[in-house]
Amino acid sequence: MASTDDGETASPPAPVPGDLQNFAVALRRTHGEISRLVQGFAATHGLHPTDVQALGLILDSPEPLTPGRLREQLGLTSGAVTACLDRLEAAGHIRRARASTDRRVVHVHYVESARAVARLYFHPLAQAATQARAQFDDQELATALRFLTALNEELGALRTPRR
Repeated sequence: MASTDDGETASPPAPVPGDLQNFAVALRRTHGEISRLVQGFAATHGLHPTDVQALGLILDSPEPLTPGRLREQLGLTSGAVTACLDRLEAAGHIRRARASTDRRVVHVHYVESARAVARLYFHPLAQAATQARAQFDDQELATALRFLTALNEELGALRTPRR
């Protein structure tokens, strides 16, 4: 906070709704805070932050992921995805299983006991989200969710160069 000429502490200007800069700053800060938690989880479990990102994709996928689909979503090489899955499997977080209809297809599944470990570690994140959410009414939350969904769809449409 800055001081005024009369020694009073001036508040920073209020954010202007719709100002892209304010959104960018808030989103970077959110990303940084979540990354800090993810890096802590990764370090605690002998994983890389990318491994935790892969776990999130596996957890959130409506259907079992294949290594190829995971490679596309993470933007990694096949070898890097294989190394990631090897670490996650060795640590007991995932299991790989052949599809019953086509034995050439491998599906990646989150192990239930690993979900409990992640839930316990990330419980403070869930509590923080619950406390923040309590400050908004349903209409505001619906608008925030609609914005985040639209932003994620736009970002998902961006393609990074293949590695």
